[in-house]
Amino acid sequence: MISFSVMAVVFGVVFLAELPDKTALAGLVLGTRYRASYVFAGVAAAFALHVALAVAAGSVLTLLPQQIVQALTGVLFLGGAAVLLMKKDEGEEEVRKPANQSFWKVSGTGFMLILVAEFGDLTQIMTANLAARYDDPLSVGLGAVLALWAVAGLGIVGGKALMKRVPLRLITKVAALLMLGLGVWSLFEAVTG
Repeated sequence: MISFSVMAVVFGVVFLAELPDKTALAGLVLGTRYRASYVFAGVAAAFALHVALAVAAGSVLTLLPQQIVQALTGVLFLGGAAVLLMKKDEGEEEVRKPANQSFWKVSGTGFMLILVAEFGDLTQIMTANLAARYDDPLSVGLGAVLALWAVAGLGIVGGKALMKRVPLRLITKVAALLMLGLGVWSLFEAVTG
């Protein structure tokens, strides 16, 4: 059974953490050069694969005693918040243009770019932490993949307009505060549990 509250929390945390990420900028660059639907197909497939791997890793963590999992996720969330707060603004990623604009060339470029750029990324680690924390792989997986797809869609279709209206620095700080809160809460549960 799907927990919509878990899905909503995961969606919010992952969405905010992914907005300032380099892959959102890469999606924006690809979206300005190629057909948006082709780019999205490749990017969405890569994100789905990353979420599946992260949820599987997080599910393995649930085999540990609950206090250890809570302490570990708390420390990792605090580390993620620190990474976001200390992160410097990044420029656009340079993307090679495929020889033609076919579906397979464009979606393959998007897939490979995200597959490589997101491996071991902060949002993948966060998704594993959330899977361990909630012990609800389906809800966590759906929340994370929908958040990543939403960011990809925003980046591909409307990224330039969003960046003009909402400062990237503000988005990064909100994501860091959410992660800080989750980290403190997890550590509190580990100590009092």
